[in-house]
Amino acid sequence: MNSDPFSDVLKYTDATPVVTGGFSAGGTWGIRFPQPDKIKFFALLKGDCWLAIDGEDRAVRVEAGDVLLLSTPRTFVLASDLSAVPIDAAALFAGNITKTATLGDGADCIQIGGHVRLDPVSGSLLSDMLPPLIHVRAASPQATVLHWLIDQLVREREAELPGANLSSTNLAQLIFVQILRTHLETSDTLAAGWLRAVGDKRLAPALRLMHGEPHRHWHLEELAKACAMSRTTFAHYFKSVAGDAPLTYLTNWRMCLAERALRDDNVPISTLAQSLGYTSESAFSNAFKRIVGNSPKRYQTLVKASEKTSRDFTHD
Repeated sequence: MNSDPFSDVLKYTDATPVVTGGFSAGGTWGIRFPQPDKIKFFALLKGDCWLAIDGEDRAVRVEAGDVLLLSTPRTFVLASDLSAVPIDAAALFAGNITKTATLGDGADCIQIGGHVRLDPVSGSLLSDMLPPLIHVRAASPQATVLHWLIDQLVREREAELPGANLSSTNLAQLIFVQILRTHLETSDTLAAGWLRAVGDKRLAPALRLMHGEPHRHWHLEELAKACAMSRTTFAHYFKSVAGDAPLTYLTNWRMCLAERALRDDNVPISTLAQSLGYTSESAFSNAFKRIVGNSPKRYQTLVKASEKTSRDFTHD
């Protein structure tokens, strides 16, 4: 199978969607959710409501079948009526192992939701590229696949079949990927960056080459030829979409891979340098320090110290 740059980045950021629960509501109701420390997603299975995000001038109308992803770290309210006094979500779900709740008779509105955990260090590569809100409306063509996935998710959770937890996790992953695909396909305001680049069909051949063999000494002519462009046209177009020149993008991706390896693998720096296409440890170290801000050894020391502090804090 060809290299898949989008999957590479999701793997690098350790993006892990988890279904956490939901609620059903009836009558007049409102719920205030705290400032999230993770990306949130939810689907409205029945009814309609308002979404009001703190700091936004206008509330968003949410209807049955809509799917939303919130990446902004701001409090928000879901309500049948924005004039209703919202109850605190933490209090509503406290002590409930299933993380589900019912307001009123629960007959008017049903919601299911979750969050996406990201690596605390590398996760910013994804979160920094996302808008505060992605709203996939039920009537949009892209919602068809999402509706099928969410229906399957609901069935898995309700039937409590063997393997339901694993199946739900995999379905949540597919839902998250489909939301991002929809964003790439429909947004006309994507900022230049890797997310816009991986969704660009004209650049796909070059990105697959670079991600497939990041250690190779790629030349601009080779990458341009793969995209059926002249060298000049390719270089200009690539930078306008990705925000970096092609070979700068390649170097940055190599450093992403290096950071992850230095955190997770006990690999000698000389071996890591060779695996990423550098002829010497010093050449790799210079490139790493220029982009990351610390030498590989210093970076590794700082990461291990941070992890130890985190473990000690948890144990205390």
